Amino acid sequence: MYYSNGNYEAFARPLKPAGVDEKSAYLVGAGLASLAAACFLVRDGQMKGERIHILEELPLPGGACDGICDPTKGFIIRGGREMENHFECLWDLFRSIPSLETPDVSVLDEYYWLNKADPNYSLMRVTERRGQDAHTDKQFAMSDKACMELMQLFFTKDEDLYDKKISDVLGEEFFKSNFWLYWRSMFAFEDWHSALEMKLYVQRFIHHIGGLPDLSALKFTKYNQYESLILPMVEYLEKHGVDFVYNTRVTNVLFEKRGAKKVAAQLVLEQNGQAKTLPLTENDLVFVTNGSCTENSSLGDDDHAPVLNTKPGQGGCWQLWRNIARQDPAFGRPDKFCTNLPATNWESATVTTLDGRIPPYIQKICQRDPFSGKVVTGGIVTCRDSKWLMSWTVNRQPHFKDQPKDQLVVWVYGLFTDVPGDYVKKPMRECTGFEITQEWLYHLGVPVEDIPGMARNSAHCIPCMMPYITAFFMPRTKGDRPQVVPEGCVNFAFLGQFADTVRDTVFTTEYSVRTAMEAVYTLLDVDRGVPEVWGSVYDVRALLDATVKMRDGKKITDMKLPFMLRFVMNKALKKMHGTVIEELMQRYHVI
Repeated sequence: MYYSNGNYEAFARPLKPAGVDEKSAYLVGAGLASLAAACFLVRDGQMKGERIHILEELPLPGGACDGICDPTKGFIIRGGREMENHFECLWDLFRSIPSLETPDVSVLDEYYWLNKADPNYSLMRVTERRGQDAHTDKQFAMSDKACMELMQLFFTKDEDLYDKKISDVLGEEFFKSNFWLYWRSMFAFEDWHSALEMKLYVQRFIHHIGGLPDLSALKFTKYNQYESLILPMVEYLEKHGVDFVYNTRVTNVLFEKRGAKKVAAQLVLEQNGQAKTLPLTENDLVFVTNGSCTENSSLGDDDHAPVLNTKPGQGGCWQLWRNIARQDPAFGRPDKFCTNLPATNWESATVTTLDGRIPPYIQKICQRDPFSGKVVTGGIVTCRDSKWLMSWTVNRQPHFKDQPKDQLVVWVYGLFTDVPGDYVKKPMRECTGFEITQEWLYHLGVPVEDIPGMARNSAHCIPCMMPYITAFFMPRTKGDRPQVVPEGCVNFAFLGQFADTVRDTVFTTEYSVRTAMEAVYTLLDVDRGVPEVWGSVYDVRALLDATVKMRDGKKITDMKLPFMLRFVMNKALKKMHGTVIEELMQRYHVI
């Protein structure tokens, strides 16, 4: 496997890999990463669909990319996916997946046309004082000290950030900035999370720094990600004869060491309550999604709070990874991520409006008609003075294909689940859906006397507690996450958010698809390059642009610098005078 860039290989079809007709594949889990791997096996590996087996514990596919209408509970979305134009592997995949709605059109075509015609941006990113504009005014409001700390983090080597928290490298002035408010509410970062992951995020999305305040950096699907992304992939795979096996839990993969080779020799599984083993040869490729951000989630309803499952490592994905990891150090250290539930949990809620009383309050904030079928909030709206640090969003409606035209589906989340709310004087994780709706209506600006009645009669709320939702952000060191294909493995690969690949960032659809592509291309020796992570971190234009925008348009010559640094800067500026470097810096308003 190797990386490529440019369009020379982007549209090329690889030759059929040698020996692929003798190989089979077993993919553990039916989330985005696993489905993507199956698609790459079919498209680029040219493996016959009937030789590909997807083993899923649940009765339906999708993993964390869910979006369902439960007949007993209503519409449920545990989370949503923010995407951007430089998800190179994701778009490489979806250019080949046919749309379910439009003949002879790909999912990428649909997505591209939609976001061209209806570009995403927010008209009120932050509120305070119960639905009033917080007037962050697209400003990052970072002091020179905070800017310098963030720049220093940007240039720090990975190994110098192993096991360090964000609070170890960034100070109080940074945490008081609008930048941190935008950042942590958008990506769900906390100050105890990984400084390394924070650095990777800043580097990965440096070309989008200017789009963070109004979320114009983002693009969204037409419907929820299950209907827009997962179902087209399932249809594509089923048409190619791929074998989906549901209600099947893989509990272990047993390995044999044959010289320098590590061979996955047996799958241990439970199928419909029956224990089974499946012997494997080197021609049987095994792909395992290790760990999960939504494993052991629990749902509540209007009258019941969801249960926080507090046993560390509880859940099939985590236990499977633990069982695999015991066999070799190269298989990672799952306990680094799944044993500190107070640091990795937060809670979301799906609110469905039932009549016309709530939508006007939404419209007042987003400044758009929520029933127009176009962008509504343009991403999350964060209630800055919320004790839960509540954020909420209304995507294009309908968010579900079968959604009634007079209803809105709203996604709400709270980053702090253990702090009493502002209206409901209870921690979010102890609240029923009815109580969460009340807290949301309070921050929406609904008159206090109207809140209980509207929450009970004008909305329906399904809360979801996710104990591991930010587990991948926990401080880590080398080897905690296993390589996509661990050293010595000939028929085994890890997929998803807890596998390790270079330069890309977790908690993204791109990361799932990238690890899938790398895994398939490595194990099958597919002769085509995997698109490298977009190189904006190495693009001086992107760096200059981000530097200025991060400082709210102020030039570097306005920075308060120590005498010696200012002396050196002035000398450098004199030497650049009349050169293309000076021209470039002027173009991006650096000087």
